[in-house]
Amino acid sequence: MERTNNIFPTLSLLALATALFISILTEALPAGFLLLISEDLSVTEAQAGQLVTLYALGSLLSAIPLTIATQSWNRKKLLIIVILGFGITNFMTAYFLSFTLILIARFLAGVFAGLLWAMVAGYATRMVSDDKKGRAITIVMLGVPIALSIGIPLGTSIGQLVGWRLTFHIITIVSLLLVIFICLKLPNLAALEATKKNSIFSVLSIPYLKSILAINFIFAFGHNIFYTYISPYLQLSGNEENVD
Repeated sequence: MERTNNIFPTLSLLALATALFISILTEALPAGFLLLISEDLSVTEAQAGQLVTLYALGSLLSAIPLTIATQSWNRKKLLIIVILGFGITNFMTAYFLSFTLILIARFLAGVFAGLLWAMVAGYATRMVSDDKKGRAITIVMLGVPIALSIGIPLGTSIGQLVGWRLTFHIITIVSLLLVIFICLKLPNLAALEATKKNSIFSVLSIPYLKSILAINFIFAFGHNIFYTYISPYLQLSGNEENVD
């Protein structure tokens, strides 16, 4: 049942924020470990950077088609599958010794990320009344800045102390704990009902949308190029130990 009563579901929304937190950590942590991964797997720094690229590619290719394909799925069950997917792929990243297998794991992690980002805001707004939807989305999206400002520096620091693989094992454990919480506490939301379908071209015809998408693409492109290779950049000035 959808929860739209007067009780604001703070804990449930924080669970969704944690899911985004895990997503951002999974995506960005290889950047902090680039030199360690390169040495451990005997690959170049450029090749190690493909761990981020494959994650992004998985999200790019899967987000729209899988969102459409799973539209009739129960939202809670789909969310559980997605979080379990993060747990499994992060375990694979930590466990595999083959660079190729780790790349496959990273691609699959990106696939789950594409699904998560497509559904999380809708899940949040369906748990609250109309006048609280903005507040609900704000709480859920807190997972992103917390991951970027605290999670990634802390994870990078832990990885430098005890090894990058253990950090991904920790994310696996957090993912499994989150699955348990979701099973016990999150409301069981039914599948979405498709009332109207719009083609991609009709959506792109919305005024100013193409400009907004272009600006977002340029920003994300530049940002990802820089942070993915921040470790080699700092190495040039002898500051590779301060990447965290």
